[in-house]
Order: sequence, then structure tokens, then C-alpha cells
Amino acid sequence: MSRFSLVAVLVAGSMLSTIGCATKKYVQSQITPINNKISELDEITSKNTRDIKDVDGKAQQGIQAANQADEKAAAAGQSAAQANEKAAQDASGLTGLTGTVENLDNYKPTANTTIQFGFNKATLTKADQQALDEFAQQIAGQKHYIIQVHGYTDGVGSVQYNDQLSRRRADAVIQYLAAKHDVPPYRIYIIGLGMEKPVAENSNAAGRAKNRRADVQLMTNSLESASAEAKSPTQTSSPSDRQ
Repeated sequence: MSRFSLVAVLVAGSMLSTIGCATKKYVQSQITPINNKISELDEITSKNTRDIKDVDGKAQQGIQAANQADEKAAAAGQSAAQANEKAAQDASGLTGLTGTVENLDNYKPTANTTIQFGFNKATLTKADQQALDEFAQQIAGQKHYIIQVHGYTDGVGSVQYNDQLSRRRADAVIQYLAAKHDVPPYRIYIIGLGMEKPVAENSNAAGRAKNRRADVQLMTNSLESASAEAKSPTQTSSPSDRQ
């Protein structure tokens, strides 16, 4: 190979190498921004996905809160209906009680009994039930009557607890009279007086035992009974009676 040919080969190789390097740099310079854009798009897509999940989660929370609000509204409506029904019942009972109280002066004591209770007890014993059975016999034949039941306690314990205990003792009496002797509840008026009106000293065991009681009193209205009898039609005599 001549010197000229060798020089020509070297020059051609150098040109090809230069062209190859230039081409790689050009391609790399074009690809790099594209890769950067792809990375930005991937990051935006990930952020959008997270935002969508966050919005969906908040939407689910909103739906759940709305359902809970509907349930509370329904419960409130039911409670309001029950309150209205209870108010109507109380108003009806109050009307009957008002009529009775207006004529209360006409009611006179007819019979009474006292039920004793054990310490911190509000249950009836067999002896208590027998005493109430005897008391109930005096109700037979009465048309205009009421029964007053006053519950009491001894001086042991707090005022609030004893008030509740005295009420439970009075309740035990009326429940027995209503269940065993069919006494209408509207004819029974009870009150729990707690430690009030002791009949004995609370300083000793015997006195405290006497104070743990329920006083039961039958009261009848003789005026209403007489008025009812006067208004009843008199029996007319038949022609055979006049002959």
C-alpha cells in the first residue's frame, strides 16, 4: 500500500469516528429531555392517583356521616313520638287526678294497715301479703274509693337513697294489690317520704324497725255514693202490688 493510500484510509477512519461520536451526542441530547418529561408525567400521574384516592376516602366518610345523621334523625323522631305519647298519657292521668283532688275533702278514712320492712328491703313477706289480703277484703263493694300508700324508711343512709327506697316499698304494696286483688292502679296514690314522719326514735334498733314501713289507707267518698244511689231510678210498683 502506498503512502497516499494509507493516509486516505486513516483520514476516512477518523472522519467516521468523529461522525459516530457526534451522532451519539445528538441522540443523547434529544432523548434526555424526553426521559425527563416521562419522569415528570409519572410523578404527576402518581400524585393524581393519590389525590383521587384521598377524594374517594373523603367521599366515603361523607356518605358514612350522612347515614349516621339519618339514623340519629330517625332515632330523634322516634324519641319525640314516644315523648308525645307519654305526655298525652300524663295529661290524661292528670285530668283524672285533678277531678279526684277537687273532691278529696269528701273522702274519709275507712280502713288502714301498716306493712313493716326489713333493713334495706322493699319486698313483701308472707305475713305482709296476708295483711294486705285482709285489707283488700274491705274494698269489696266499694264504688267510690281511693287507696293512699305512703312509704317510709329509718334514719340510716342518705336522704336521696331513702327517698328511692321508700318509693320502692310503696310500689311493692300497690303491685300486690293490683295483681292479687285487681285494684285499678288509678285508684291508688303513692308517695315515698323517706325518713320523714318517723313513728319512733331512730336512735335504737327497735325504733328504726318501726320506721321502716308503708302505711296503707282506704278512703271512701260517701257523698258520691249517696248521690249515685239518689240518681238511680226508683222501682215502680206493679198493678198487682197496688191491689
